[in-house]
Parts: sequence; structure tokens; C-alpha cells
Amino acid sequence: MLVLGIETSCDETGIALFDTERGLLSHTLYSQIAMHSEYGGVVPELASRDHIRRVLPLIRQALHSARCELRDINAIAYTQGPGLAGALLVGASIGAAMSFALNIPALGIHHLEGHLLSPLLSTPAPRFPFIALLVSGGHTQLMQVDAVGHYKLLGETVDDAAGEAFDKTAKLLGLGYPGGAALSQLARQGRPGKFKLPRPMLNSGDLNFSFSGLKTAVLTVINKQEITDQIRADIALAFQEAVVDVLTEKSLAALAQTGLKQLVVAGGVGANEQLRRNLSGKAAAKSATVFYPELEFCTDNGAMIAFAGALRLQAMPEAARQPAHSFTVNARWNLEMLETPEAD
Repeated sequence: MLVLGIETSCDETGIALFDTERGLLSHTLYSQIAMHSEYGGVVPELASRDHIRRVLPLIRQALHSARCELRDINAIAYTQGPGLAGALLVGASIGAAMSFALNIPALGIHHLEGHLLSPLLSTPAPRFPFIALLVSGGHTQLMQVDAVGHYKLLGETVDDAAGEAFDKTAKLLGLGYPGGAALSQLARQGRPGKFKLPRPMLNSGDLNFSFSGLKTAVLTVINKQEITDQIRADIALAFQEAVVDVLTEKSLAALAQTGLKQLVVAGGVGANEQLRRNLSGKAAAKSATVFYPELEFCTDNGAMIAFAGALRLQAMPEAARQPAHSFTVNARWNLEMLETPEAD
């Protein structure tokens, strides 16, 4: 089965072709960072308009790279939510229209399920069941994953997500948008131990997170310092160490609580080098293994949507795989509310 994946949830247009027998055949991505950086954040209307311009050319590019034709596509998977409503509508409407025109099934995919399953595209891949740390600009959650569609929320952020805290702290340090990657780059020049920042909810006794107070602590430090380039780097390192410590300890606690030995890390913050190094080392000391998606699949992409769609379509009864006659999007969508795919 050849599945076309369409991702348009926010500020990246991702297209991919995944074959259930041959694997990932091609994927293309267009990032809107340069456009939104002028405004210091994502402008939803501009994001939607840019998706409209990019989707069809990227589909043609993906088909060309895979040496496939439109008639070769057997199904379409598009991001149904969560995300920006206008941006989601672009991908959903194009996916549904192509489904109807080609008389092939279409399936709306949960954006976070795509992230959660993306490490399965890599080698080696985890096996069910495992713990997943979903850590991105909009979400920080710990999930127990028993199978496709079988997800149990163990903990989540009560305020800012980790990626959001990275971006806000980067702004406090005078870095551009998006700030997360720039802050991590700056932290490499920081001197360990120069500043001590709090580890929010580290000893809360549950698996929830909080990063808003950490951002406020950074602001307090900044206001007390004569800021130089070196001081900015020192603060960036102290902030990153605090976030990494919390994410690591909470993830290890989730493994201990469930008795599982596999941890999957997905989402944009999963590309952070210090997080990967810290998590892998401490997990190995407890005989656990951490799995990460390839760096190109940490951010939003079409490959994870095509892959998640393929897994769900394979598990659906043949009669349920129908062309789209309508479509909806869900800007706010609880991952635990997903229906479990039923096999033939």
C-alpha cells in the first residue's frame, strides 16, 4: 500500500510517500521560519496562505523523487489536528479532494500520534509497549504506548511546554525566532555552574511538568546581571541543564513506575544534543534503551503522517477504507480520545 502523507498543522509543509512493503520512498519539507521570523512568531493567516502555495508543488516533487505517478497512490493520510485551524484546513481539504478524485481512502491523523510513532521509522526501532516522551513547542507529555491507538497519559505540562519555554527564554536573551535551536547553540559556549536555576516539579511525586517558573527565574537572573555575550551563554546553559534534568528524571520515573525498559523521545526538543546524551546515559545505567527519530523527523514532517496513516489503514477492515466525501479538522484534540484501529 502506497500512502501519501500531508502535514500542514503549523508552519511547515511536509509531504511524504510511504510504502508498506518498501518503506519510506520520499519526503519533502518546506519551512516557513524565514517568513515568521520577521514577526517574532507564527502568524496563522500567513501560515495558511503559504501552505496553499506549497502543498501541490511538494506533492509533485515527492512523486518525482519516488518515481511514482498519482495513479500509484493507494491512500492519503493528512493531519487532522491538533494545530492551527486554518493551516489544518489546507492539508485536509487537499487530501480529501485527492481522495475523492482518485477514488482512494483518506484518513485524518493525529499530529502527536505521528510524532509518537516516528521513531519506528528508524533502525533499530522500539517494540510495543514503550514509554514516549513527546516534547515540542506546544506539548510536553509522557505516554504509555501499548500499541497503535492504545495510549495512556502518565503526565503532562501544567503550563508552558518545554519547547515553548526554550523559545521564550531565547527571546529574553535577545535571540531570534525560533529561539530553541539558537539557545542550544549558545549554550555550547556556556560555563557550567555559573548560574543555578530551579528544577520545577522535579520532586512533585507525579509525572507532570512545569516550565513557566523556570522562564521567570531566567528573567530574574538577567535583571541582576550586567549582560555580556559570555553571561548570555552561561544563562543559556543553566536553563538548558534545568530543562534536561527535569525531562530526564521524569522519563526515568515513568519507566520505573511502569516497569518498561524502552523510552521513545519525539518532537522538536528531542533533537537537543544534551537531552539525548543525558537521557541515553542515565537510561543505560538502569538497563533501559532510548529511541529517537532521525533528526529530520524530529520537527513536523509528512513522513510521520504517512507512516501513522499506513499503520492505521492496515489495521482497518477493508470495507472501512473509503474515499473522502467530507472532512473536518480538530484544532484541539486529546490523544487519549483517539479511536483504536480494529483489524480485519
